[in-house]
Amino acid sequence: MFKPRIRPHYILIVLLLLLTVSISLFHLLKALHYESGMSSITHSHDPEVHLVLISQELDNPYWRLIEHGARSAAEQNNATLEYIGPVEASVSEQIRLIEMAVASKIDGILTQGLDDEQFISIVSQAMDMGIPVITIDSDAPDSRRLAYVGTDNYAAGFMAGKALIQDTGGNANVGIVTGSFHAANLKDRVRGFLDAVKREDGIRILDMKESNIDRIGSASAAYTMSREHEALDTFFGTSALDAMGIAQMLSDRSQDSQASEQMNIRVFGFDDLPETIELINQGIVTASIVQKPYQMGAEGVELMLDYLGGKRIVSVYNTDARIIRKDDLPMYKGGDGGL
Repeated sequence: MFKPRIRPHYILIVLLLLLTVSISLFHLLKALHYESGMSSITHSHDPEVHLVLISQELDNPYWRLIEHGARSAAEQNNATLEYIGPVEASVSEQIRLIEMAVASKIDGILTQGLDDEQFISIVSQAMDMGIPVITIDSDAPDSRRLAYVGTDNYAAGFMAGKALIQDTGGNANVGIVTGSFHAANLKDRVRGFLDAVKREDGIRILDMKESNIDRIGSASAAYTMSREHEALDTFFGTSALDAMGIAQMLSDRSQDSQASEQMNIRVFGFDDLPETIELINQGIVTASIVQKPYQMGAEGVELMLDYLGGKRIVSVYNTDARIIRKDDLPMYKGGDGGL
């Protein structure tokens, strides 16, 4: 009896189609989730104060820490907080969500500041409607935002540059992986870093590439730089996932018959996500600048509630940042006091 043979490449095509459909459904469900969160702003029972926190990226672990701090402060003050954000980092999606929040006549908006004309415009519209906007993590000083809560990002970048000088003896060939060329906070970190190292004759900046605030994007950017610049021996990652992506690339390359390569390249990063701390402990990440995202969220809500309650507030509230290395880990309790 004749039995038709199923060619292997047909099976592969079917599997790829199934994978594509699965990924599409996953992103659709996430999109529906944050859209439903946005629509609930206008349909939930009104408490005394109703706020929205619009993140850079919905499930980014760094922004989840900001959310936890904001939610805790809101609950302690009998306020309601909605947390929403783009499924993937997107300036246009973030602005669209801000526009929806303004249209819903929310009591207050907390969001990442953007270096973008549309952002400046929608912030002005919100303020004209009596809806205060506080920027979190990244400032937009050219906008009419009420206040900024977060790290002094120029100073943090400068701190990273000084750490690199100390740990390399002032001799390094550096590749910079930055989450976004357009995010104001990351631009400030790069500017501070470059100012810190610019007088060091032994430090050369070989290249800078964008990761799109994504671990895979960071690994890809680092891989491309390492192939294009054989002399590269140091990486600086400006956003929370960059050091992890760089470390993943080094691990993959070390398994490709270059076992010593991983140990010969230094990595300087940002933040203290659990995997970053483990990479520091393993000696893969040399040092990281630690921020206080939980405090940013909590202080942002507190400032907003103070303002809505008729109090005068500061226009800039800088949260602390510090550098940690492997030697610091035994006494380290976390960027937000052990959170």
